[in-house]
Amino acid sequence: MAQFRLEGTKVLAVTLGGGSDAVKAKNGAMVAYDGQMAFKKMTGGGEGLRGMVTRRLTGEQMAVMEVKGQGTCYFADRASDISLVRLNGEKLHVEASNLLCTDAGLRTGTTFTGLRGASQGNGLFTTTVEGAGEAALMSDGPAVLLRVTHGMPLQVDPGAYIAHQGNLRQTFQSGVTFRTFMGEGSGESFQIRFEGDGLVYVQPSERNTVGGDV
Repeated sequence: MAQFRLEGTKVLAVTLGGGSDAVKAKNGAMVAYDGQMAFKKMTGGGEGLRGMVTRRLTGEQMAVMEVKGQGTCYFADRASDISLVRLNGEKLHVEASNLLCTDAGLRTGTTFTGLRGASQGNGLFTTTVEGAGEAALMSDGPAVLLRVTHGMPLQVDPGAYIAHQGNLRQTFQSGVTFRTFMGEGSGESFQIRFEGDGLVYVQPSERNTVGGDV
């Protein structure tokens, strides 16, 4: 199995031992490698025809390459901070733009997110990663991991949302955010409400959404 480690906070080093060792990474994210590596561009995020068609219909873009070989490959993207997530059979929901690299043994797919996706202009689906292995997430600034427990729901700005895992239910809401409260927002504001038991990853910077800076 591929070995993931961080070199600082902005570079991911993945060591492959040859044979069946492989990873799937964001196309163009390789910055250096040593040893013998082979790179293959994959269509539709690597989930086959169904995933490719789904992404075309929803407008979500995810260009992925498969990396195989023996040695160490280094990945980075626009000096983003990187966080590692180890999965042991769980499912991780993550924005496609925040997914840097996954172990090739992890299954990737898409899931319906409803109005939350529409509010961001990213389509109505988001990426899922499932199985046993590691995934590397990118964030604009150091990612913050927030715990959600029963009776303690969490409200998240959709522009700051990166990913979530666990037994969580999410609903999309219009509402007032800190920016609109301070008179700095524009247009309608949106929030995601998470309830249940699980973890939510957020970044300390917000993407622009259809409703403006929320």
